[in-house]
Amino acid sequence: MEITNVNEFEAIAKQKLPKMVFDYYASGAEDQWTLGENRNAFSRILFRPRILIDVTKIDMSATILGYKISMPIMLAPTAMQKMAHPEGEYATARAASSANTIMTLSSWATSSVEEVASTGPGIRFFQLYVYKDRNVVAQLVRRAERAGFKAIALTVDTPRLGRRESDIKNRFTLPAHLTLKNFEGLDLGKMDETNDSGLASYVAGQIDRSLSWKDVKWLQTITTMPILVKGVVTAEDTRLAIQAGAAGIIVSNHGARQLDYTPATVSCLEEVVKAAQGRVPVFLDGGVRRGTDVFKALALGAAGVFVGRPVVFSLAADGEAGVKKMLQMLRDEFELTMALSGCTSLNEITRNHIITEGDVQRQASKL
Repeated sequence: MEITNVNEFEAIAKQKLPKMVFDYYASGAEDQWTLGENRNAFSRILFRPRILIDVTKIDMSATILGYKISMPIMLAPTAMQKMAHPEGEYATARAASSANTIMTLSSWATSSVEEVASTGPGIRFFQLYVYKDRNVVAQLVRRAERAGFKAIALTVDTPRLGRRESDIKNRFTLPAHLTLKNFEGLDLGKMDETNDSGLASYVAGQIDRSLSWKDVKWLQTITTMPILVKGVVTAEDTRLAIQAGAAGIIVSNHGARQLDYTPATVSCLEEVVKAAQGRVPVFLDGGVRRGTDVFKALALGAAGVFVGRPVVFSLAADGEAGVKKMLQMLRDEFELTMALSGCTSLNEITRNHIITEGDVQRQASKL
């Protein structure tokens, strides 16, 4: 079947994967309202394209925390990728590297930081959950640093796991032949089977609910890697993150898997960008499925976007080749959007290139 856009990988993944695995990747929290809204909010942002501009040459390259990459489209951390494909995170790492972009490895990966580093060169970030046992955290951070990872994406929206009803119905647990590779030697690599979600029980047992801003400062004492705070959706927390020494912010609602009825991340983006005042880069994660989405996020002030579910769906569909194809499609669409909007480099993408619902309301109230 000829795939023409990123959304089509999901149906192929659904055919190929066991129900428990597909549901784990695809579902959101509770009513899944935010899951739909992460996508729908993009559809309410419209373009104001500029014409008669020479778009023969388009430069999509971006510099993220000092690293030059081919495009402002990066890979979000998605857990347990070997459930999608036997090569799992290895395939994803190679695809990201060949696209010259950044991969973020999940704490709950089915391949370790060392194994991912062994796939060859590439710019990689490490997503961190803070465990109750701080020695575990310190060890993991040191291992990531030694393996050449360049930044920590600290997930701050998961003191408890959101209520994902399909995981409860399916009694989700990690398939027996897999482990959470980063924790294997620490006896934390396995998930017990329970009467509800095995992952929720694991989180309740291991993840530190007392995580606070002082821990962001503590992390800076144990690593030289810059820390991105992932899971910020308000101006207030943006200011606190910067005060706490964050090197960047990822506007994220955890793929709509935590608190339902939070706004779409793209709806929160401008508030966060304004509060950051250019002091640190702001990134967006959640709902990105088209090159047009990437352009809209950048027009609202994002320095780049992270894609999550498209990674596991394209991985399930066709392994490394699938992830490569997914990234190439987003890249091609983004390039076309830039050309048709009259932009030849990222710094030419401005707020004037889009119109949001808020803009329409403000214009109406002036009348």
